[in-house]
Amino acid sequence: MSGQPLNEFEERILQNIADHGCQVNHVFDPDGASPRFSYSVGLPKTVGQPEVIVFGLKNDVMHSMINALLDQCRSGLELQDGLIIDDLLDDYECVAKKVLPENIVSDWFASAIWYERYRTGQNMSAAFQIVWPGVQQRLFPWEATCDETVIDAQPALYERAR
Repeated sequence: MSGQPLNEFEERILQNIADHGCQVNHVFDPDGASPRFSYSVGLPKTVGQPEVIVFGLKNDVMHSMINALLDQCRSGLELQDGLIIDDLLDDYECVAKKVLPENIVSDWFASAIWYERYRTGQNMSAAFQIVWPGVQQRLFPWEATCDETVIDAQPALYERAR
């Protein structure tokens, strides 16, 4: 644990992790040039799983997805690359994709990186991106003919298929 005094936001993160198992941070570009996203803070402590990030949906939907995933992990779900996950979005499967180490940066995981250093003194070394399919086609961004809006809404922090 860091010897630095905590600010109000950091105190709130610690309290939310203690009370709820994780904090969900929402990030958006006020200019609208980049997709909004939400990420977890606290999954490694609460369920021994890496943090997760979701892009491109409404904040309340992404928040609900992360909380549902936390509940599934509490029931024994173990995240792994390519894992198909049910019950995060009504009637749609999502897929967990391992985030590449070079994408575990403060642009995407600022508070999660802070928390891991605060909690363990170590750098954050793992995360998963939860990827959702398009509503109409039910295709994922890596599938041929997937709608461009689905692809653009979810920057690939994972290794793209070649």
